[in-house]
Amino acid sequence: MEIRFLGTNGWFDTPTGNTTCVFINSKNYYIIFDAGNGIYKIGRYIKEPKPVFLFLSHFHLDHIIGLHILNKFHFPAGLVVFGMEGTQKILHTFVNEPFTIPFADYSCPVTIRELSEGTHAVPFPVECRALLHSTRCFGYRITVDGTTITYCTDTGVCDSAIQLARNADLLITECSLKPGKKNPGWPHLNPQDAIFIAKESNVKKLALIHFDADTYKTIKERRSVQKEMGKYFPGLIVTTDGKKIIL
Repeated sequence: MEIRFLGTNGWFDTPTGNTTCVFINSKNYYIIFDAGNGIYKIGRYIKEPKPVFLFLSHFHLDHIIGLHILNKFHFPAGLVVFGMEGTQKILHTFVNEPFTIPFADYSCPVTIRELSEGTHAVPFPVECRALLHSTRCFGYRITVDGTTITYCTDTGVCDSAIQLARNADLLITECSLKPGKKNPGWPHLNPQDAIFIAKESNVKKLALIHFDADTYKTIKERRSVQKEMGKYFPGLIVTTDGKKIIL
């Protein structure tokens, strides 16, 4: 299984990267977490007629702004978009005139599926839980090809993130804040928080994404997190756009 980080910025694009998007190439499926501007790069990696499953965490623009790009692609086996309750209404507004081309006009079938908290077969197992954020936001846990991946952004430290990540092969979570910083009114994680969740849930590897673009202004600042915090969690991976992980 190959995981590529197509967008690793939070909030807005800068020379450090695009907004959040993670692409997974599994044996039978293409799986995408969030549709920030980094999603425009999926055309470099979709080479087979496998179904495409897109999971949306929430509807802040840095996680859905790339939806308007999807009409440039053709997905022969179809596209399924997953989100929390209310996703259909929101997407039928946002992915529609006068903003962009509606899903109904795509050259391939597009299905929107709303998921409640709990475990579903989609067809692979996916567990959804609400995270701690300024608005309702879902974290996901999927098991594909015998590998378990947890995706939790945007969030503060919460039981849902720990439960979703339990014994996972890879936890992908955010790092919006600098080490030691907190923002209780706008819940996000700093590196220590992310490592705490990883240790509490006994994950094998931890990948940090969603670096706040106004906080981490250079790649060097991200690398300092790897240098300073890697000693506390040997499986730490600080991502940049284009980073690839093989599981």
